[in-house]
Amino acid sequence: MSLKPKQSGKTGLEIVEKEFPDQKQQIVAARVNGEIVDLSRTIPKDATVELITVDEPEGLEVFRHSSAHLLAEAIMQLYPKAKLTIGPVVEEGFYYDVDMDTIQPEDFKAIERKMYEIRKKNEVIERKEITLDEAQEMFKDNKYKLELIKEHGGDDQGDSKKGGKLTIYQQGEFFDLCRGPHLPRLGLIKAFKLTKAAGAYWRADAKNKQLQRIYGISFPEKEQLKEYVKNLEEAEKRDHRKLGQQLDLFSFNDISPGSPFFHPKGALIYIELQNYLRSLYKDWGYSEVITPLIYDKSLWEQSGHWKNYQENMFLLKMDGKEASLKPMNCPSHILIYKSQTRSYNDLPLRLTDFAPLHRNELRGTLGGLTRVRKFSQDDCHVFCTPKQIKEEIKSHIEHVRFIYEKIFGFEFSVELSTRPEKSMGSKEQWDEAEESLKKALETAKCKYTLNEGDGAFYGPKIDFHIKDCLGRSWQCATEQLDFQMPDNFDIQYEGDDGKRHRAVMLHRTVLGSMERFMAILIEHFTGKFPLWLSPVQVRVVTVSNKFDSFAEDVVKKLEEHDIRVDFDNSPNPLPKKVRNAQLEKIPLVITIGEKEVTEQVLAVRTLDGKVSYGMKIPDFIQMVFAHISGKAIEIGL
Repeated sequence: MSLKPKQSGKTGLEIVEKEFPDQKQQIVAARVNGEIVDLSRTIPKDATVELITVDEPEGLEVFRHSSAHLLAEAIMQLYPKAKLTIGPVVEEGFYYDVDMDTIQPEDFKAIERKMYEIRKKNEVIERKEITLDEAQEMFKDNKYKLELIKEHGGDDQGDSKKGGKLTIYQQGEFFDLCRGPHLPRLGLIKAFKLTKAAGAYWRADAKNKQLQRIYGISFPEKEQLKEYVKNLEEAEKRDHRKLGQQLDLFSFNDISPGSPFFHPKGALIYIELQNYLRSLYKDWGYSEVITPLIYDKSLWEQSGHWKNYQENMFLLKMDGKEASLKPMNCPSHILIYKSQTRSYNDLPLRLTDFAPLHRNELRGTLGGLTRVRKFSQDDCHVFCTPKQIKEEIKSHIEHVRFIYEKIFGFEFSVELSTRPEKSMGSKEQWDEAEESLKKALETAKCKYTLNEGDGAFYGPKIDFHIKDCLGRSWQCATEQLDFQMPDNFDIQYEGDDGKRHRAVMLHRTVLGSMERFMAILIEHFTGKFPLWLSPVQVRVVTVSNKFDSFAEDVVKKLEEHDIRVDFDNSPNPLPKKVRNAQLEKIPLVITIGEKEVTEQVLAVRTLDGKVSYGMKIPDFIQMVFAHISGKAIEIGL
C-alpha cells in the first residue's frame, strides 16, 4: 500500500527520512502527478504525491532496474572490454545483454562477489540530464549505446530532437544511459543472485550479433533470497523437462528445434486433455472444425499478420507464391464463417480447433514445453452481435472458473490488457472494445488489474493467470475482443431489420497452449497426475510368480472396463516392484499374495502410502470409476 507524505517542496528522499524513518528501507520511488520519479527529485509544492514501496509492482520494478545497473557495473569492472546494451526488468527479476565472451554458470560467483563489493559502498544513484553531444562523447566506444542515443535523442541525421536532452544514471564512477527511475542508493539492494545466462540477438534480430544475456534476481531482504533459493530447489525437483524424460512422456531433437516428440504416455495425457475439452465444448455450444496448416500470403496480408507478426511466422513457397504455416487459427475460422451467408439467428457461432500451430520463436528463447515452435491450443472463436458480447465473455469466465478451480484446484487472477503501441484500428474502436471487456468483467463480478499497452495488435484482451503449488504465476486462458479482423474481412450478418451488420469476433482459450499447460501440470503435480490423467492408472504386482494367474485375471477385468493397467511380473522382490511403481508415479498399486488369492480380494496402495486390504474387485472398479468421472485430484480409499 502506498504511503502519502504530509508535505512537499523537498526531495522525495528528504520527505521519507523525516516523515517515514521506519519505512525508508521499503520506500523506493514517488508518484508525482501520476509520473513515477526518483526519490532524489525535488517534489513541487503543489504536486499530488504518493510514495511507492518495494512491495508494489512499480516499486519492485525500480528496485530490480537498479539491480540490473549494479550487475552492469560489476561486469565492466571484471570485463573492461565488454560492451553494455540494455538491462530491463522482467517478470522473474532482471537481465542485462552484453557484448562479451560467453559467460558460464561457474563465472557467476565472481560477478556476485563484485556486486556485493560495490553494494557495500552504498553509492548514491544520481540522475543527470545531458545533451546529445555529451551522450555521444560519453558512449563513443559503444556502438549499441550510440544507436540508442540516435533513436531516443536525435533524428535520422543525428541532430538533436526538440529539447535535446537525454538522461544517465551515475553511481560512483559508473554511469549508464537510462530513463529511470532508480533507487536513491545502492545499499537498499540487500540480496541478489545470478540465475542463468543465455544467448540473445541485439534487437531480437538474428541478423545482428549474438550477445550474452545474464539473468538475475534481487530482494530488499536476505530472508527473501533464502526463500527464493528454497523454492528454486523445489522447482528443480519439479522441472517438467527432467520429469518428462524420467516418466518417458516426451523428448526433443535438434532435427526439429522447439517441437516436442510426445511418447505414448505423454500423448495419452495430451489426448485425454483434448477429449475432456471436447466433451465440455460440445455442452457449451461449440462446434469443432479441422482447418489447413498452410495459407497464401494474401490471407495474412488481409488479417494484418503479414505486417504485424511476420517475424514470428514460418515462411515458405506454395505454387511458386509466398505462403506461411499458420501461427494462429483466427483467419481460417473467418473463412469458414464467410463460406455462407449468416443471419442473426445463426449467432453466436462458436468454433473450436486443435490444429497444430507454428511460430518462429528465437532459438535462444525455447525452453521445454513452455516455449515451443510447434504447439496446439484449445482455440475457440466466437462470432456474435455487439449485444451478445457481454453474455459471451461472462460465460467464458464461468468456464475458466470451472476448469481451473473445480478440475485442477488452481487459484487464478485476471488482467485486462489495453492497446499496444503497435496496433490496428482507431482509438475510438479500441476505447469501445476495452469498455466492453470492463463491463463484462464487472457483470461477472470478476476482480482484475490493468495491464496497459499489452493487448494483441488487433484488440484488447483479458488474461487469466493461474498460480501453481510454488506460487508461480502462469498466463493460460485468454479472451480477446476483436473489431479489426471483422473490418478487414468484412464479416457481416443479416439483422432482424433485414440489413447487413458488422459481426464481432472473440478469440478465446481455456488451457491455452496444450504443451505449456502440460508443463504446468507436470510441475504442479510433480508428475503425480490425477487418476483420470495418469498414463498408467493401476499397476498389479505379486508377492511371487505363483500368484500370477490370479493377477492376470484381475488385469483382464480392469482392461474390460477401460482402466489403464499393467502387470509387473518381473522376478524383482515385492518392495522393489512397489518402489518402481512409485518412481513411475503410478497412482494405484494392487498387491496380490496368498491372502488375496484365497479370498479373491485386492490389497490397494496409493502413491501417498495409504493402504486398503480386502477390497473386492467390483468395489475397486467402482472406486476407480468414481474418481475418474469426478476428475478427482486426490485418491481417497
